[in-house]
Amino acid sequence: MLLRLSIHTIFSSLLLLSITGIWLQPFVVLAAPYFEDGYLGLTQTELHLKLGMPQAVRDRKSALRVFTYYAITDWEKYFRKLVSPENGEDVYTFTRDGIEVRYSFSYTVDPNDESENRTLFVRLVDIEFSPAVPLAQIPALVPEFHPSEDPASPSFRSNIWILLFKGAASSQARFIVKEATRDKLEWTLAYQLFSMQGLPDPLTTKALVDRVEISTQSVDLVKQRQRHTHDPILNPYSREFSQHALAPQPPTAKKIPIPKYAD
Repeated sequence: MLLRLSIHTIFSSLLLLSITGIWLQPFVVLAAPYFEDGYLGLTQTELHLKLGMPQAVRDRKSALRVFTYYAITDWEKYFRKLVSPENGEDVYTFTRDGIEVRYSFSYTVDPNDESENRTLFVRLVDIEFSPAVPLAQIPALVPEFHPSEDPASPSFRSNIWILLFKGAASSQARFIVKEATRDKLEWTLAYQLFSMQGLPDPLTTKALVDRVEISTQSVDLVKQRQRHTHDPILNPYSREFSQHALAPQPPTAKKIPIPKYAD
């Protein structure tokens, strides 16, 4: 009797669901950001709910930073069908303190998802400045940028970029990493600041930055495989860095001129 009642209850519930049309509603994937930036790991739908619809979509045309920009209506009606949806980057542009700040969101998909409209997940945030801005001004222009103030926080540089790590690693963040050995490493929130003009040596907070990438990277990967290209530095957003920059620097020794002789 109880079994028959349970079956009847289930059947009635299914019938009610079909009558109310709930079956016609699309399945919504919910995700949560992996880190404090609030973006990495979100679905595209959640990003749109958070920021609204993008002003444009861009598609990378080569390994270089060459893009084609589309109006959102044109992308949805036509170009999205020609290009894989995950190759389109949602673009938002803001004006802050007289600086144009352009956000572009790159996506990835679950390789095991074989559905026609695969869910897109934010894997990288590219933020560009026009014109370029000093290192010290970035926190005021990008609310999502909260670099560590710990002088020992992992920080690296090359001649054109600065790489800053922040917070604890997240095992869930491996999902948006393309590295082949991603399951063997720890992945942490990373800010990478690029300078087309090149960074001065010694580095100062007046150095000009053209764009910032918010992504997840691995400190272990840097130390194990990239140590020849990533020079460790004092965290440029620490108090100790500011004090060091204000300290008087020893005079630069003048080079002894080399005489030129006639042939």
